[in-house]
Amino acid sequence: MNDPRAAWSSQGTNGKAVLFVHGFTGSPASLTSWAQHFATAGYSVEVPLLPGHGTSPAEMNKTRWQQWYLEAERAYESLASSHEGVAVCALSMGGALALRLGALKKVKQPRSLVLVNPLIHIRGVNRFLIPVVSKVLATQPAVGGDIKKPGGNEYAYDKTPLKAAHSLLHLLSDVQGRIATVKEPLMLIHSKEDHVVPSSNAEWILSNVGSSVKEEVLLFDSYHVATVDNDAPEIFEKSKIFIEQNW
Repeated sequence: MNDPRAAWSSQGTNGKAVLFVHGFTGSPASLTSWAQHFATAGYSVEVPLLPGHGTSPAEMNKTRWQQWYLEAERAYESLASSHEGVAVCALSMGGALALRLGALKKVKQPRSLVLVNPLIHIRGVNRFLIPVVSKVLATQPAVGGDIKKPGGNEYAYDKTPLKAAHSLLHLLSDVQGRIATVKEPLMLIHSKEDHVVPSSNAEWILSNVGSSVKEEVLLFDSYHVATVDNDAPEIFEKSKIFIEQNW
């Protein structure tokens, strides 16, 4: 039986491609159904497994945000080298990585960005506790698995690796400083009830991103991992329409 946490890809027929980037402590399992929706429509798709993910919290604590970003960039450049264009779809922390791809534009500019419950800042006490606690503890309770639909599973870790979480803070600071240079058409999809990423993240991105084309979609029947939740079909179809309209 195939491991749902493994990287997943499919070669399409229409010359277009979509990269999918998963979230912190998550895995490709949170995005494969979304990617399959595009693959069925003829797109080439790739859902990479970010370093340190899909193994164990201890292994993830050995990685840093630069490694996660470089894997997303590698997958993007691979698709861009053999297709007429690439759109980027992302969940949670993957949204920060997608925004950084748009900001740096090392290769072909992404055709568009679709972000689901993206993470751009961690506010409150955790912002200050993570750097301190990560020096004495390896893990904390899990942040993954916030799904309303019974039986939904993103195959995330059951603990939060704190050294990796400390590195995540640096990624978010980096992307915040680049956000105004992101010009790609942006669809931002977020859940009305999200127990992991507060709505201030969506509000901040929409207020600060440099995109002239911005579309906001609010979900009413899903929690944080909306791509495997009750509103998944709406995400799949609306993102496909948006990407096609902005190709």
